Amino acid sequence: MLRFDNIVFGPIHSRRLGASLGINLLPEHGKLCNFDCIYCECGWNKDGLGDRSMPQTEEAADALEKKLADCRKDGVHIDSITFSGHGEPTLNPCFPEIIERTVALRDRFYPDAKVSVLTNATTVVKTPVFEALRKVDNPIMKLDASSLEGVMLVNRPSGHYDLDAVISGLQRFEGDFVLQTMFLKSPQFDTSAASNLPVWMDIVRSLRPREIMVYTLDRETPEKDLVKFSVEEMTALVQPLIEEGFFIQIRG
Repeated sequence: MLRFDNIVFGPIHSRRLGASLGINLLPEHGKLCNFDCIYCECGWNKDGLGDRSMPQTEEAADALEKKLADCRKDGVHIDSITFSGHGEPTLNPCFPEIIERTVALRDRFYPDAKVSVLTNATTVVKTPVFEALRKVDNPIMKLDASSLEGVMLVNRPSGHYDLDAVISGLQRFEGDFVLQTMFLKSPQFDTSAASNLPVWMDIVRSLRPREIMVYTLDRETPEKDLVKFSVEEMTALVQPLIEEGFFIQIRG
């Protein structure tokens, strides 16, 4: 499964973000997430090797400053400085402070680059996290299923999960965010099912995100027997939203 050896890694080519310089605020030798998605490229939470150490603000900022300076010196192009890594980045207690430092470093070294955060949106109900996400260019929020049952099957959240609270948290962004949805089929769940897709589209209509990222399986997954969608299939499935004027980026 995918592992990152440093706090800052890349740039790597991202299907959705271009030349992406990654930041991992989670354990270097493990995984820390309040989701345990059946498709996660970092594997199951139980296989996280027990490492629970996370970088603090100064450590992360110093690593990013050095990497950005090296990239600029070498003429390396960066489209996005992207928080992803081994789990849910907003679980790092220093996340709000690290975002502030990151924005300042971006402005100093790569003012044309975007700051992006890939998050499962469970923590947007926390004011410090919400305020930090409002400061980045691309707050990219996950919503893979339109019902609690679907979330339990695909994302397998730990502890209490309230889908209505997450949707309410997303509404606070007033459309200024990117919605990200994985399209897949498993023996228990099908994104395209009549019990899921129309409700998901209604949620999209209520949230009106400025961009929607629809994508499918690309790497090895911990759950086997998962089936990906083709770009053509996904395009056909979201065609009603496209016709309504939503900007949808579709990646196979």
